[in-house]
Amino acid sequence: MFGYVTPCISELKVRDYEKFKAYYCGLCRAIKNNIGNLPRIALNYDMTFLAILLDSLSKDKIVYKRQLCLFHPTRKKTILKSTSALEYAAFYNIAFTYYKLLDDVHDDSSIKSNFLAHWLKIYLNKLPDSFKKNLEYIKKGLNDLTQIETSRNNNSFDKICHPFSDITAFTLCNYTDSNSETLYALGYNLGKWIYVIDALDDLKKDMEKGKFNVLNYCFNKNELNYSEFYVEIQNRVDFILGSCASTCMNYFNKLPISKNQELLHNILQYGLLEKMDKVFKRGAYKNEKSI
Repeated sequence: MFGYVTPCISELKVRDYEKFKAYYCGLCRAIKNNIGNLPRIALNYDMTFLAILLDSLSKDKIVYKRQLCLFHPTRKKTILKSTSALEYAAFYNIAFTYYKLLDDVHDDSSIKSNFLAHWLKIYLNKLPDSFKKNLEYIKKGLNDLTQIETSRNNNSFDKICHPFSDITAFTLCNYTDSNSETLYALGYNLGKWIYVIDALDDLKKDMEKGKFNVLNYCFNKNELNYSEFYVEIQNRVDFILGSCASTCMNYFNKLPISKNQELLHNILQYGLLEKMDKVFKRGAYKNEKSI
């Protein structure tokens, strides 16, 4: 469930694109400095959004620096100087990657994911004690989700979506005591959006392999094949995703954002819609695969 929350580059001003890249590189550097060098391979865009959003609630001035990078050793990159929001996002980046690997092991018995999970757990054990209670919250939520998906005793769409939505909401609102209710609501709807679009993206593969998929489980009452079911379900899923995205924007507009307003607006207004177009394979992405 990684890589869905990204900016829409075609609608982004050059200065905001440079900001996004600076946060992305800053998050990479925060992972190195606070966790370790090798875990930087787990860097992802969703946690970059988390860092930008939380940092934008602070009135501290953005400070950039130019540094050489391990992955781009020939020229210096513009990197955001470390902030508490970047460090917070770095910890969650590693935590979510670890549990994503465990999910791959559970679903596909992936040897590679099993090896990487054991390797990454070494770094998780080095996280600050203050963050380990957060790990327990994530672990419990994902265990609840796994139990719901494997037991298949609950056919309520919203209840199945709840654990991942709640984890995402917790991730946003646990950073600060200020605006916690608004951040929780934004995070909850964003988490539901991620869970549903991931299910849509994986629908064909899951149906072919007989794996749990919330859309197939809750809505395919007539046991249609993928092609028939997709035609039947796409408008309903489009409405669910659009409603979640719209609600995210409504709560975002209630936050006292002090900087990066246009960048965050782009991600939540255009980035989510662009990703929906890619997964639905419509418009300019009709003949492209989702990424």
